[in-house]
Formats: sequence, structure tokens, C-alpha cells
Amino acid sequence: MTGLPALLGRIPDDYKPLASLAIGAFILVCLVMFHGGGMHSIFVQYQRGEKRLRQGRPHKAAASALFGWSIFLMLAMHVAEISVWAFSLTELGLIQRPRDALYFCANAYTTLGFGNIDLDKSWRNLSPIIGISGLFTFAWTTSALVDIVARRNRLVEQLDLEREEEKHLRTQLRKDEGAALIREQDAEHAAKAKAHADAAGAAFLEHYRIWREEEKKLTELRKAGATEIREFRAKERSEEDNLGKKYSPPGSPDMK
Repeated sequence: MTGLPALLGRIPDDYKPLASLAIGAFILVCLVMFHGGGMHSIFVQYQRGEKRLRQGRPHKAAASALFGWSIFLMLAMHVAEISVWAFSLTELGLIQRPRDALYFCANAYTTLGFGNIDLDKSWRNLSPIIGISGLFTFAWTTSALVDIVARRNRLVEQLDLEREEEKHLRTQLRKDEGAALIREQDAEHAAKAKAHADAAGAAFLEHYRIWREEEKKLTELRKAGATEIREFRAKERSEEDNLGKKYSPPGSPDMK
């Protein structure tokens, strides 16, 4: 786009500072609007992920991954905004090499002010405007980040409570399963003892009938024991699935 540098060159030198202010203000407003939309999307994405974590099993690693992904998206937005400034300066012909433009804009955007690259004195008003855009967007990001950090801390506290309750439920499940197995074994021993007592001195056919009844009784006991254990496990899974609802703050949007 050789036309833009040529067009800027036809602006009288006395008006170039005003032109730089106008161009910079336009780009700044566009970037701040872009930043606002991006921050809204990041926050909505975090809220949706948080809701899934609250309603599901207590996965702290997933909570950390969600938080880290949100931070990365914020960083990516700032890098994109610096790149827009660098692209604009390059296309306007104010800085020739893209890498120099990127370095200059990164320093101005972060208000670092360090570097050996500068704009022509007629267009140097763009430098503080780039810095102002960085101040606006960093302030916005900081505000959103404070809110996300607070939400993340509350989420981790809930997941810790859910994790402790999950451990308790699984410990109780093992105890219930052990007790059910013991009851089954006791019932089997009692059935075998009764069958042996009834078969003592009985005829062959009677002995065979008692043996069949014993096998049938043992099968029923084992089925009943297996059914009881399945019910314990189903109940434990259901209680684990409802941990998020149990520990979510009353009236929170996560419960709706």
C-alpha cells in the first residue's frame, strides 16, 4: 500500500502533529472496543468453564488449566493489539521494517520507553497515544483479572471441600462393601451348616435334594450381596455427582 505513505507526505508539516493525533485516536478507540469484546468473551468462557467444574467431579487440575488458559488469552489479546499498532505504523510508512515497528510499539504500549527506534518528529505524537492505549487496556485487563482470580479462589475452595467429601464417600463405600461381604459370608456359612446338619444320616436322594437347595440358597445370597454392593456404588456415584450442587453458594448463578 504505497498510497498511504504518499498521502501522509502531502500533509503540511504544521498539520502532521494533528493528523497523528487523529490517526492515533481512531486506532486507540478501535483497539479499546476490540479489547472490551475480547475481555467479555474471555470472562464468559471462564464462567462457563467454572460452571462445568462446579457441577461435575472435583478436578483441581482442570480448574488450574481453565485459569491458565484465560491468562494466555489475555496475553494474546495484548500481543494482537501491539501487532495492530506495528502493522499500522508499517503500512503508514512511519517505520520501514515490521520487526522494528513491533519492537517500538511494544515499548510504547507497555510504557517501557526503552529503545533506539523513534518516529519522525512530525509523527511522534503517536508514541504517547500508543502508551495511553496500553494503559487503558492493561487497566481493563487488571480489573477483569482481579475478578477472575477471586472466582478462581472460591472455585478451588469448593473443589477442596468436594474432594474431601469425595474421599469420605469412597471410604464409606469401601466400609459398606466390606460389611456386605461379611454379611454374605456369614449367611453362606449359616446356610452350609444348616444343610450339613439336615443331610446328616439322610438317604441319598434326600441328601441330593438338600445339596441342590443349598446351592440355590447360596446363589440367591450371592446375587443379593452383589445387588446390595451395586446399590451402594450407584448411591455413592450419585452423591459424588451432586457434590457440586451441595457446595455451590446458595443463589449463585452456577446453580441456575
